[in-house]
Amino acid sequence: MAKLPVITAETTDTQEDKLHKDLLIFACGFMNLAVALWLAIYWMMGLHFSANVPVGYQLISVVSLAYYLRTKRFDVFRFVQLSLFLFAPFAMQWSIGSSVTSSGIMLWALLAPIGALVVSGWRESVPWFFAYIIMTAASGFFDYFLGSGESSGISMKTIGVFFALNFAAMSAIIYFLIRYFVVEMEKIKNQLDQQHQLLAEEQKKSERVLLNVLPDTIAQRLKNNQGLIADGFADVTVMFADLVNFTQLTESLPPEQMVSLLNQIFSGFDELSEKYGIEKIKTIGDAYMVVGGLNREKANYTRDIADMALEMREFVVNQPGLEKYNLSIHTGIATGPVVAGVIGTKRFIYDLWGDTVNIASRLTDEAQPGVIQVDKMTYSRIRDQYAFEPPASIHVKGKGEMVMYRLVSSLGDAG
Repeated sequence: MAKLPVITAETTDTQEDKLHKDLLIFACGFMNLAVALWLAIYWMMGLHFSANVPVGYQLISVVSLAYYLRTKRFDVFRFVQLSLFLFAPFAMQWSIGSSVTSSGIMLWALLAPIGALVVSGWRESVPWFFAYIIMTAASGFFDYFLGSGESSGISMKTIGVFFALNFAAMSAIIYFLIRYFVVEMEKIKNQLDQQHQLLAEEQKKSERVLLNVLPDTIAQRLKNNQGLIADGFADVTVMFADLVNFTQLTESLPPEQMVSLLNQIFSGFDELSEKYGIEKIKTIGDAYMVVGGLNREKANYTRDIADMALEMREFVVNQPGLEKYNLSIHTGIATGPVVAGVIGTKRFIYDLWGDTVNIASRLTDEAQPGVIQVDKMTYSRIRDQYAFEPPASIHVKGKGEMVMYRLVSSLGDAG
């Protein structure tokens, strides 16, 4: 049976199709072995006319198998084999005599509806089962007019032995046929389970990648195929942090070392954004952008942004492994309305637009190394918890002169 899939399977076959074909070949082989045995027994008993039925069975069975192997027309092969399973046992019984004198050989016909059940499905097996019932009823009706076992020249002891042989052989074939079906279905189920597990693992990986790129709520909306995602937020706090003179530094570093350094810094920033529940939006070269307030459940997002900015500044200066590079950052923070959405269909990003974003970016550009600059809205919201330098004015393109404040430290830290 191990070689049957190689012989019978086609490239377009599903695992279920291959199983059906293997099962029918399996049943065909068993039946031909049993028929050969019965042919020898009938011949030795002198039942030469009845022996013609097994000879005809084997001839038709072998021809149909050869036809199938040549043409791959499984439907024809299946119909021929199931027909042989159904009609040959009744033909043998009628050639011998009654159901008693033939030792109940018609029981072999039960293989037709059972075979149809396992190789075609329950719907296709129904006509074969009704045909078996009709043939059995007709045979029982004819038995009334046929002679007894003694009149056919076969002793009752021999008839009893044949009853046992027929029942044992037929039961064995049905058992092994169904057993093979169950075993192969278990294999298919295990393969499907493994494929499902691999698919679930790949889906988890995809979801992790999606969550690394997008906020949780946005990732969920994309998974639900919501379509265009565009939202307006009346109040959020946006922060840009830019490494000072990083471009000049990287000119003296090998590419691997430069990427490793940037990865170390931004990975540290990522941990801080997780710590404070702040959404990372993107990195632009050596600039890092986050926003607080997208999650409506967090009320103190402006303070979280301020705390994160202070800790980021400390991280760049004092993190082990970074001191030798003498790095620093300048930071800009602004609070106000933004528009947010997902753009692109390939390598898409979640981004923010609006004056608040522009102001935060401009504050970053104007800040000196190590300085955190905030707009008036941010200052008014957190001034009681943090120390600031006196206000100063800067020119913002499209906005003109505006007041900004330099965040020094948390009052809790100062105390």
